[in-house]
Formats: sequence, C-alpha cells, structure tokens
Amino acid sequence: MHDVLTLNQYIKSEAASNRDARHLIGLVEDVANSCVEINKLVSYGGLIGNLGTTRGTNIQDEQQKELDIRANDIIIRHVEAGHHLIALGSEELDEPFIIQSDEPQGNFLLMFDPLDGSSNIEINGPVGTIFSILQAPEGATGAEEDFLQPGNEQICAGYVLYGPSTEMVITFGNGVNGFTLDLDDGVFKLTSEDMRVPIDTAEFAINASNQRHWEPPVKRYIAECLEGKEGPRSKDFNMRWIAAMVADVHRVMSRSGVFLYPIDEKTRDKGGRLRLMYEANPMAMIMEQAGGMGSTGRGRILDVKPEHLHQRVPVIIGARGEVEHLIQYHEEFDNQ
Repeated sequence: MHDVLTLNQYIKSEAASNRDARHLIGLVEDVANSCVEINKLVSYGGLIGNLGTTRGTNIQDEQQKELDIRANDIIIRHVEAGHHLIALGSEELDEPFIIQSDEPQGNFLLMFDPLDGSSNIEINGPVGTIFSILQAPEGATGAEEDFLQPGNEQICAGYVLYGPSTEMVITFGNGVNGFTLDLDDGVFKLTSEDMRVPIDTAEFAINASNQRHWEPPVKRYIAECLEGKEGPRSKDFNMRWIAAMVADVHRVMSRSGVFLYPIDEKTRDKGGRLRLMYEANPMAMIMEQAGGMGSTGRGRILDVKPEHLHQRVPVIIGARGEVEHLIQYHEEFDNQ
C-alpha cells in the first residue's frame, strides 16, 4: 500500500513558491488544526451542553449560537498563537481582529465563517467552516481597507465539512483536492485528488420557500427544471437543500449540481443573502478551480470589488452548464 499524502505535505508543496512560504504554510496548518478542534467540539453535541443556545446577534443581525462563538474563538486562538498573519476578519466580528505580536509575522490576511449552517446544530445536521487567505498589501496594518480585494486575488481558499466524516476541500489556485480527517491520529489525508465538477447535472439546491420573492430569471430556471422531461430541459431534476452552504456546495463538488442563493425582494436592500468575502469568494474560487462557475447572475463573483468587510452578494455556483443557463436568463431579462 502506498503512503497517503497528508494535508501538511500538500500545503508545503503548494505554498512553496510563495515569497513568504513559511508563514503561509504555518497559517494554513493553524486553520487546519483549529478545524480538528472544532470537529471534536461538534462531535460531542449535547454531551457538553446545548451548543445551539442563542448568544445574541452578530453585525448581520443574525442570531449567534453558542457553537458559533466557540468555533470563532478556537480559530482566533490558533492563528493568534502562530503569528503567521497580520489580521483576520470573521462573520462573528464587527471589525478586523489585528494580531498583536513582537515576533515576525506573515504578510497575510485571513477571512472565515467559523461555523456555516449553525441553524442545523439542534437537529444534528451538517455544519462547516469556510476560509480565505489574501496577501496583505504593502504597508498593511490590518485595517478594513486592506481586506477589500476582489476574490481573484485570493491565494488560498477552503472549507471543512463536519459530517459523517470530516473533510477539508482546499485550493491554492492549482486545482482542488479533498482530505478526510483520520480520527485515529488527527491528521487530514488525501482522499479526493484533482476534484472536478462535471459540466451537466440534474440537481439544483435552492430555498424554495423564497419562491414568491425571486426575480423572473430564477423563477424561469426553476420552473423549467420542475417541468422535467416534458419541459424545455428534456430531463428530470431533483431538488436538494441542506441549509448549510458548505454541505450544499460539497454535494456539487462530489456529484455536480448548482447551488443558488439569488438576489430577491427580501434581500435586495442588503445586496444579497451570502457574504462576499468569507462565503462567496472562497467557494467561487474552489468551484472555478474544479471546472465549475460562480456568478452573481450578472457577473463573475471573483471580479466583484468589495466595498466593506461584510458585503453581501447573490450567489449562483456550480456546474458550468447550469450557471451559464442562469446567466443567459438574467441577460435576457435585463435586456427586455
């Protein structure tokens, strides 16, 4: 039996060309180690109390669960101790968290959603962590403007799914690889090499309860899917919705599909539902590196220039053929 590539070995290989490789390797390792600890916390569930208890609201005016806060604290503790970055931004923090250190620091910025899908906690459903790493601009101090780079500037993006098995999917801009956590030794090991998303599919994921609020292009697309073989798409589609972006995107990565959280009348005044910097951008980078697409419906997600740390955007992400259909429908609607 050949030796299995570990995440640490992969990181060292992929990050070696970065001008600050030592710190980039250390930062990704710190994120991975924090996710190992979060996995352990998630797996204990009710044995350590009700981690779905509400602790207040975050800057997005969303309810924070106990596990949201604890996962956030775990990541901060790990990366702060590592001294491999200048500052971080989190869904659970109003402003950037600047790393105070007397030691040499890496010239990097970290963005993350510590616990995506926390509404699933009480039902023992899948949750995850999403992260994105940016090269800090020259002279960066960790202020908000240092983070405001389009997604095409990301140097690393990944997510961890805490499910029946715990998996990390990661890219450094040179393809996508998946690693499964070996619970015996606490090490992520390569299990999905060079992940690719097939162009075509017969699955879509969307929160159908918002149908009355959707724009006409999205209503048209979903209606055609639901018409099945008798409709213009000439095939039957299945709808899936897990209510955790990590889990829904991982399904697309594993067997194709398309995930939608489009602009609608409920979210128009906010710009969308999902956050650009620590949800849409890392997922779009991963999807593109796997041969898929990520769009707002009216432009490439990775080309959006952020205006603030917690900016929201519409998200249409997945198999290239389905995303192209939706882009076409948005163009036809806008040009009427």
